Amino acid sequence: MFKLLIDTCVWLDIAKDSQQEPLLSALEELIRSGQVSLILPRTIIDEFARNKGRVAEESCRSLSSVFKRVKDTVAKFGTARGKNIVLDELDELDYKIPVLGEAAIESIRRIEKLFHDSTIIEIPDDVKLRSAQRAIDGEAPFHRQRNGINDAILIEVYSSCVTSKATPGVRFGFVTHNTKDFSHPTADNRFPHPDIAVFFSRMKSLYFISLAKALQRIQPEMVSDLMLEHQEGEHNPRRLMEILDATGELLDKIWYNRHQNLMFRIKSGKIKIIENNKWTLRNNARVVTKEIWRNARKAAQRVEKEYGVKNLGPWTDFEWGMLNGKLSALRWMLGDEWDMLDT
Repeated sequence: MFKLLIDTCVWLDIAKDSQQEPLLSALEELIRSGQVSLILPRTIIDEFARNKGRVAEESCRSLSSVFKRVKDTVAKFGTARGKNIVLDELDELDYKIPVLGEAAIESIRRIEKLFHDSTIIEIPDDVKLRSAQRAIDGEAPFHRQRNGINDAILIEVYSSCVTSKATPGVRFGFVTHNTKDFSHPTADNRFPHPDIAVFFSRMKSLYFISLAKALQRIQPEMVSDLMLEHQEGEHNPRRLMEILDATGELLDKIWYNRHQNLMFRIKSGKIKIIENNKWTLRNNARVVTKEIWRNARKAAQRVEKEYGVKNLGPWTDFEWGMLNGKLSALRWMLGDEWDMLDT
């Protein structure tokens, strides 16, 4: 088993980047299978809670502001031939921004579930004292003249776990993106700072600046398969034009069915066709003007030509319900209220 201490900055980076979802899935599976457990100091829980709202908000806001600037620039300076194509693509991406925000919220939920299922380490006094001594001595992570007390607590909690009497076969890993405070300042940043290098070795205790590298070191084949499987099964949001096209088709088919019902009532004499100049506000629903009927017939012919008569019904009650349900759902996505089925 590997016991991993994953720095708060790594958790926050996973939450804000939707492309990290396969990595989160791989970590969840390794924890579920008992190959990994988390070293989770209370400070990580607190730091993540303080910053998760900002991450969720910024995942949408930053993208929105970037898209606005790009669209304004393209509209102002783009060539006539290519401008509309680029703006259409940007509109498609802009439409997906709220979905990316939802992805960040879902990642935060999954991370907090991992926290909830792990043993939280309350910070003992001896760890606080050793962390304070680091500050006094100016040792990493205090070597950059900044308040690194939480970072110092992390490395001291980690050192306590590594040096404690562990079950044979247990290995440890420290994962951080904070290379300025924890990595070697002059050599390869994949190596720990000399002030904390004593806590790491070639086998028992490893230092990582990438969670992907850490998980691949633990179970390379399994992690690669899990990430590939997740990526192959990933469902991207529908393009806006796909949704609009599907909505248009449903509107046509539902309208055509209603048109057929109107034609049946005309043929059966329940509705009469009247001259255009004879329609008044006193007319009821049992009449239709010649002009309206002529336009309706033209529209019906267009629908028949586009979809084929065999694809326009008649529908069973179940099929009719599915058509209306799909239209209601798509229109809700586009901003209408539920059950908006006007055609």
